[in-house]
Amino acid sequence: MRKIVLAPLCALVTVTVAACSPSGPDQTNPELAPRGTPMTKVKPTRQDLTTKISIAGKVDLNPTFGLVAPVDGEVRYFDVPTPNGTPTKPIRVATVWKNQTPNYVEAPAGSTFSGRLVDDKATVKAGMPIASAKHAGYAIVGDIDGQQAYKISGALTDVVVQIKNGPGPFPCAVLGTIAALPQGTVPEKPPVTPDTKDDKKDQPQQQPQQPQQPQQQPSASTGLRIVCTAPADVQMINGATASIEVTTGKSTQALVVPVEAVAGQQGKGKVDVISPDGSRRTTDVVLGLTDGKVIEVKSGLTGDEELAVPGPNLPEGQQQGGDQSKPTGP
Repeated sequence: MRKIVLAPLCALVTVTVAACSPSGPDQTNPELAPRGTPMTKVKPTRQDLTTKISIAGKVDLNPTFGLVAPVDGEVRYFDVPTPNGTPTKPIRVATVWKNQTPNYVEAPAGSTFSGRLVDDKATVKAGMPIASAKHAGYAIVGDIDGQQAYKISGALTDVVVQIKNGPGPFPCAVLGTIAALPQGTVPEKPPVTPDTKDDKKDQPQQQPQQPQQPQQQPSASTGLRIVCTAPADVQMINGATASIEVTTGKSTQALVVPVEAVAGQQGKGKVDVISPDGSRRTTDVVLGLTDGKVIEVKSGLTGDEELAVPGPNLPEGQQQGGDQSKPTGP
């Protein structure tokens, strides 16, 4: 007689159903990733990180560049005489006073003073362009957009240039930092001392006749730019295109994670830390340098965590008050 054993099969079915059925809303962990969500785990690593950006440039003749205030303070200008030739030494053009200490601003050797960009005795901020200068000879000029400006600011010490179909790569010495020179800047004229030899208190003063001076032309707007000079043995051709590579930062043994694991690009960001039970905990981190593949985490992680990739999907902030510029009529 054939025997049919049902108990093991029922037990198997019971186990299978229990594993596949939900355990109720009260038992669900809301921090667990939804079923089917593609996710990988990564751990922070340490490596030397160098960040660079590339700027399109060209060889230019006698370019204008900006001289910036080295510190916050009050600017006082010197009366800079017109040179008889190309200066071979730096020319002191202004002083920025801070805490009764002078901080000098000089036009580098090989350039001439072109004009003041703010009023004398004005209060200025560090990095603010306060004067313009003109380089005598060839230089490499690269235009910078607004997004690059924030990355480059204060990082113009390591610049390499490659001229297309020409010399390079070679180091390029920066003449001045980035500067937005306003259109219509006219070089300041040295003050003319009036002739007071025949002045008398009992006679009305007459305007002394001033010698006719050549009219000075306003400068054109330069926008944001970087100007640097090549070594003396590099042959330059006016108008030749070039690629400028600027090192914006270096960090030794930085704690880095893939950029896909981070919500945010600069300053503050967020990552999802995976707990041993599989839940995710969104954590605030402070970000540093990035090369487009990895990004430095300055604080917020110890380096032993496991992070979810992709990182947290943060909702966009809602606009407050709506758009007030839209017309309300038909």
